[in-house]
Amino acid sequence: MQSKTRTIGRDGPSFIEVARRAQIVECAIETIATVGYAQASLNQIAERAGISKSVISYHFTGKDELIQQVLADVNQAAAAVMWPKVQAETTSAGMLRAYLQSHLDFMRTHPHHVAAVSEILIYHRTQTDLDADTTPLEERLRQGQRDGEFRQFSPRLMAWTIRAALDEVARQYVANPGLDLDECARELVGTFTAATASVPRLGAVPESRGQ
Repeated sequence: MQSKTRTIGRDGPSFIEVARRAQIVECAIETIATVGYAQASLNQIAERAGISKSVISYHFTGKDELIQQVLADVNQAAAAVMWPKVQAETTSAGMLRAYLQSHLDFMRTHPHHVAAVSEILIYHRTQTDLDADTTPLEERLRQGQRDGEFRQFSPRLMAWTIRAALDEVARQYVANPGLDLDECARELVGTFTAATASVPRLGAVPESRGQ
């Protein structure tokens, strides 16, 4: 195959190669979001990109590698939207709130990305960051516990639960683009704020609200 005989410069792929790969990935996202994962063939992706299938084969060994790159690019795009907002918060509770809200902000501004990933995860199960030893979300939950902001719970199980809730909202949003994401954000924030809040110790004197 041509992809196995091509050479890459000493400094890595050229600007043109990087741009072409990005174009192919973006067209793959749009194709999957439009026709679904099962129907998104390399021929259809190539047609949308205005190139031949052989050009895709030059940059990717097959559909599986292309799908892996789609997932990586969507994760990177989501992180670019989410993590600056999360990092701007100074409390663990604020970070959790920002994490949830920014997730739904990304759904609103990148509907094709969300639709494509939802389709991929139905037909093409891969290792996700939920399988990692420690995820950023899990570590932030642990930090909240260390700071005394969050009650004691399993950070990993809570992280899984949060991600499952967000994935379900994404699935519903793909099926119903009219879904009120602002309402979803309020409900998710309220639910997980209550679920993680530190429980006052028995015998603790409540703060006076009248002074």
